[in-house]
Amino acid sequence: MVTRGSGDSVTGGPEMVTRGVGDGVTGGPEMVTRGVGDGGADGLKAARETDELERAREAEKLEAAREIAGAVPDPELPMVTLADLGILRRVTAEDGRVVVTITPTYSGCPALLEMAHDLRYRLARAGFADVIVRTELAPAWSSDQITSEGRAKLHAAGLAPPHPSRPNAGRRGPVPLPLTMALPQFVACPRCGSLDTERTAAFGPTACTALFRCGTCREPFEYVKDI
Repeated sequence: MVTRGSGDSVTGGPEMVTRGVGDGVTGGPEMVTRGVGDGGADGLKAARETDELERAREAEKLEAAREIAGAVPDPELPMVTLADLGILRRVTAEDGRVVVTITPTYSGCPALLEMAHDLRYRLARAGFADVIVRTELAPAWSSDQITSEGRAKLHAAGLAPPHPSRPNAGRRGPVPLPLTMALPQFVACPRCGSLDTERTAAFGPTACTALFRCGTCREPFEYVKDI
């Protein structure tokens, strides 16, 4: 005799099998339980594997979007990328859309619109059609967030990288940032390394830089301000 619970093919519940055992002593029945509904268990396993595979694919796509966004050059300092400058905060996914969050060097940065345009354009070319670019002012950007690779790129391009600066460490932005902020007394020439340099203008081609001239090699150069 075989006794099953109802709906075993759906729930994968146990099957109770009763059969006589002539052991010669009691002649009593033997109860044997074996699993049924293997098709349901296999289905659940397949569903889990499909879900894990889908999550892995989404993670790969998001990582690709991060790499593309991080490689976008800064409109004003094209020798470095948004990732080099620390402007790129994060890249996430929301409801099937790619959300790129950036923090400008200062809130009035005129390059913000160009950054957003470049991000959307490059991501769209890679197949990410629905992209949102958000601006986040807190915590405030600092020149300390420029990566070592970014500093090396600035130096190689003839710009003096900023000195370490943490005047607002631990504070959430926005924070005051005077455009006529004090500049360091000594700025090494990125071409010859001499400290015999002098400032010739408080602003360079952008508000983030100042102009200097070297007294040794006589070459002018830009200094990226420490903020």
